[in-house]
Amino acid sequence: MQDGQHPSRNSHFSSRESTDPRPSKRIDSARVLSFFILLILWIILSGRFDGFHLAMGLTASALVALVSGDMMFTSREPRRILGLWLRLAGYIPWLIYQIFLANLHVMALVFHPRMRDRIDPKIITFDSRLKSDYARMLFANSITLTPGTITVDVTVWGRFSVHCIDDVSGRSLPGAMEAKIANIFKE
Repeated sequence: MQDGQHPSRNSHFSSRESTDPRPSKRIDSARVLSFFILLILWIILSGRFDGFHLAMGLTASALVALVSGDMMFTSREPRRILGLWLRLAGYIPWLIYQIFLANLHVMALVFHPRMRDRIDPKIITFDSRLKSDYARMLFANSITLTPGTITVDVTVWGRFSVHCIDDVSGRSLPGAMEAKIANIFKE
């Protein structure tokens, strides 16, 4: 080590590489888009349009977008972000329909005269072809939102463990839901 060098700094970094751990000061498009999405959701869900509630919405949306706005998007390119969100918007009505169908199935189980014979809880495991953490997270949450199934565990390798109320509830997994999510994330 030469005199005057700090022991924790490596001398092999070129002058073009930044060793500064602080984030850059430029405004990130993902954070800006996150801010607007969060603000619109705040306005829709709060239903209040007075100055106090709008100021609270602005403040909360700005803080969340600043701290975690880059987590909502898998790409930094605006065109890819827009495409992802449009595909996700197309997935939501399909998911709501699947939730409705699963509700009808669970209701039929509950009102069936031999309910105790028909309910057969079990945990099924399967390997998913989804690669990204975002896709796996959406898949796990979609399974849990669907009545009759709950995601119990997801490994880093994509192995899912799902609790099913009966054979019919788990029969379609991974199936069409996984395929639709793979299409959203282009996997």
